[in-house]
Formats: sequence, structure tokens, C-alpha cells
Amino acid sequence: MKNPNQKKKSPRDEYPEYVKYIGLAFQMCAIIGLGTWLGWVIQEGSEMKFPVWLLLCCFAAIGLAFYSLFVSLKK
Repeated sequence: MKNPNQKKKSPRDEYPEYVKYIGLAFQMCAIIGLGTWLGWVIQEGSEMKFPVWLLLCCFAAIGLAFYSLFVSLKK
């Protein structure tokens, strides 16, 4: 028989702690990958020899990924 005073566990409590960090790693990879891809697409359209747009979008995506990581870890 179940104890009526016992709280139900939420699905979030059932997963091990490392699952959260694996999700953050995939999120960072996706942000950096999309930013780099966007920079590459813009660079191909600009016909410039030096990859300015590729570098700018790549570094901006890295900054955004780290910002997203710090915001997620504060929670």
C-alpha cells in the first residue's frame, strides 16, 4: 500500500545528473554548428577572398553558446 504523504517523483528526478550535461553539450554543438554554417553561407555569397563572415559568425556562435551554457548552469 502506498503512503499518502509520499510525494510523487517528477520525471526530471528519475534521470541521472549527467544527462543534463550531455544535453548542454549537444546544445552547444548545435549552436556553434549553425553559426558556422550561417557564416559559410554568407561568405559564399559575398565573393570575398578572406573569410570574414565565416570567422565573425563562428566566434559569435561560440560566444552565444557559452552565454547559453552559463544561463543554464545558473538555474
